[in-house]
Amino acid sequence: MRRVIVSADDFGLSVAVNEAVEQAHRDGVLGAASLMVAGPAAADAVRRARGLPGLAVGLHLVVIEGPAVLPPAVIPDLVDASGQFPSDQLRLGLRYAFHPGVRRQLALEVRAQFAAFAATGLTLDHLDAHKHMHLHPGVGRLAIGIGLGFGLRAMRVPAEPPSVLAAAGGRPGFGDRVLYRWTALLRAQARRAGLVVPDHCFGLAWSGHMDSARLLALAPHLPLGLSEVYFHPARHQDATLARLMPSYEHAAELAALCDPDVAAAFAAARRTTYAEEAARCRR
Repeated sequence: MRRVIVSADDFGLSVAVNEAVEQAHRDGVLGAASLMVAGPAAADAVRRARGLPGLAVGLHLVVIEGPAVLPPAVIPDLVDASGQFPSDQLRLGLRYAFHPGVRRQLALEVRAQFAAFAATGLTLDHLDAHKHMHLHPGVGRLAIGIGLGFGLRAMRVPAEPPSVLAAAGGRPGFGDRVLYRWTALLRAQARRAGLVVPDHCFGLAWSGHMDSARLLALAPHLPLGLSEVYFHPARHQDATLARLMPSYEHAAELAALCDPDVAAAFAAARRTTYAEEAARCRR
C-alpha cells in the first residue's frame, strides 16, 4: 500500500509560515508540521496547533542556522552572542564530530529543545532537523537517545530515491545519489532504537520549489510503502524568509498544498501521520 505523510517544516519561524500551516491543514492536504521551539513565532505556532487537533506536530531540531533554546553562556561553543547557531555546515559537522566539549554542550541543547516541546503540552509526533543535521551520526545518535526519554516514536529519514526523482522529471546528480546512500546510516540508527521511519522522502532536490506541477509529476511515481513529502509553505515571503531562504517559492508551495488537482493526484495513497504509523506497528 502507498501511504503518505504530508508535512511542513519551520513551523514557528514566522507568522507567515504559521498562517500557511494552518491554511494548508484546514483547506488542503497538510497533515503534519515540525516546530522550531525557539523560533521567533513559536508561541503563535503552538497556539494555532492547539486549535488544530488533527495536525500532527513534531520537533524540528535546530542545531544549525537558527536560534538555540539555551542562553549563550551555557553553550558558548555552539552559538554566537545573540544565541544563533552558525550556518557553516561543514565546520559545524567537524566540531560536532571531533570536540568532546562541543558535543557535551550539544547534548544540553538537544535535551533543552525536547523539554521545550514537552512544555507546550503538544503530543510529540516525530523528529526531524533543520538542514537535515540529524544525518550527522553524532547529532542523530544524540537526538535519538535523548528523544526516547521524551516519548519519541518516529523520525524522518530524508532518503529521496534518485530513480523516482528522475521518473518525475528531476535530474538527480552524483550528490543526490551519495546523499541517498548516506541516509542508510540514520535509518539503521533509528530502527535499532525502534523508531518508525519512512521508506522514502521527497522535498530535497526541489526544496523550496514543491509547486503543483512538480507534485503532479511526482504523484504517479510515488513508490509503495511509507513516503513523507515535506514543504516550506508561507503566506508570503516576509523579511525573515527573504533573509534565510531568498530563492524559495513559499507561496507556490502553499498553493500546491491547497490545490484540488494535487489532492486528487495523491488520492491513491492513504494519507497518514507518524503517530498513526507507530500505532499500526504496535498492533
